[in-house]
Amino acid sequence: MQAAGIARIGGKYISRKEQNRVNGEIQSPRVRLLDENGDHVGILSIKDALDLAEKAGLDLVEISPGADPPVVSIVDFGKFRYRQKRKERKARKSQNVGGLKEVKFRPNTEEHDYNFKMKHAKEFLESRHKVKATVVFRGRQLAYKEQGYELLDRLAEDLKEYGQTERKPTMEGRQMTMIIAPLKENN
Repeated sequence: MQAAGIARIGGKYISRKEQNRVNGEIQSPRVRLLDENGDHVGILSIKDALDLAEKAGLDLVEISPGADPPVVSIVDFGKFRYRQKRKERKARKSQNVGGLKEVKFRPNTEEHDYNFKMKHAKEFLESRHKVKATVVFRGRQLAYKEQGYELLDRLAEDLKEYGQTERKPTMEGRQMTMIIAPLKENN
């Protein structure tokens, strides 16, 4: 099965994407060549570099097109793409994904509901997400803003070993919000 954007013509790979030019796609008349072991060969004409790649039974792949002259390497293009995809996958995996998750309360939230939602907020912080804690006021509940502040302060105190308050409780219309960010890891 062929990788998307790559065609194999006559035993040689030709990329259809702009990512890495291969073999005959390389435009520059002179290139800086790295051999199959990664050792620097020197600056050669594109024809000589293609001949060396042909003798080695491998492909000529443009590694750094922005350099002057462009850097090319003699490699098996299939293995090169595989290693590149593995590197990209590893980079994505180690990337800090942390989004924003929301937990909503009412000013008179009962103890069990509070503990249940606090447990969810703790799980979000452990999985490196920020938590937006919101107290929603309805109708006459707006008179009890102090209960909302107390509830959010209590939540921040209960979660202080998992996260720190990034934004203190603020009123926005009929909602009071606070943002808690996960603690930085010292690895």
